[in-house]
Amino acid sequence: MDMHTHTDAHDLRHHGDAEVRDEKLIDLAVNVRTDTPPDWLRRRIADSLTGLAAYPDGRVARAAVAERHDLPPNRVLLTAGAAEAFVLLARALPARRPVVVHPQFTEPEAALRDAGHAVDRVLLREEDGFRLDPAAVPEDADLVVIGNPTNPTSVLHPAASIAALARPGRTLVVDEAFMDAVPGERESLAGRTDLPGLVVLRSLTKTWGLAGLRIGYVLAGPETVAALERAQPLWPVSTPALVAAEACMSRAALAEAEHAAHRIGMERAHLLAGLAEFDEVRTVAGAEAPFVLVRIDGADAVRERLRSLGFAARRGDTFPGLDRNWLRLAVRDRATTNRFLQALDQALLMGG
Repeated sequence: MDMHTHTDAHDLRHHGDAEVRDEKLIDLAVNVRTDTPPDWLRRRIADSLTGLAAYPDGRVARAAVAERHDLPPNRVLLTAGAAEAFVLLARALPARRPVVVHPQFTEPEAALRDAGHAVDRVLLREEDGFRLDPAAVPEDADLVVIGNPTNPTSVLHPAASIAALARPGRTLVVDEAFMDAVPGERESLAGRTDLPGLVVLRSLTKTWGLAGLRIGYVLAGPETVAALERAQPLWPVSTPALVAAEACMSRAALAEAEHAAHRIGMERAHLLAGLAEFDEVRTVAGAEAPFVLVRIDGADAVRERLRSLGFAARRGDTFPGLDRNWLRLAVRDRATTNRFLQALDQALLMGG
């Protein structure tokens, strides 16, 4: 692993939605599960519209999230997606030396920098399988951010490795936005109260198709939750989003998410098997998330050819630690994957 300060020019504000905006492409760039929200969730959200005249009241949803993770409600904060949580953390918590472990979702670093922080990076390396070595994180880092499973590498770090980063005087932020796509949510730290300074972020937008609704939550110690809540505007989460949060905490919803996680695993295996047929393509081993990271020489040009063939893939060069030779591919159903693999074959042939 390598330590770097942010002296490069990665576009930290580029996200997968930019790859498909204003164009009709088959979307492998955005990590939201297809065919979502399910009908039952759409109906719950639609029914909530009759109550829009009243100000949002998050107590029931907050209690539902707390019960789901076997925590008291004062350890839960509902947010307008996980992205809001990154902004709150950057603005509300003091940090002398924040460190972000990359490659990972770039919004945490962008939020820290916007709040005036100088951010150091720990860069995980391809030759190490983008795996975390806790010893690579500077001992004096008082705020550490890491994803698990990590976007865009799809690596699921052992919970013990991440827990080893916790210590008194440090805030350890673990972005678990894709953890509900991992069967059994193994390696999750959600619900842990024994680790000092632990902050776990969750998103409901990916598995449930709620990116346009904006709903996520923070799990942390009561003092941290209170500090973040003070930094929030009044009524930050809408009534429909609160209703969705409550609904997604039900036993039936959790069982549905678990079933979807197993199905994603099978669909990911099919995608990886197809990619293994290409000598030009190298995938990051051990993918556990609903996306995979691939290396192709000249991937930026391949991506443009794929666009001409009707497919959007997520460029990798906006992630610190990656360059123009990387692409992130969302896992889709088998039929879509087969069509993509045919397009990829054609795109590679077009490059000679």
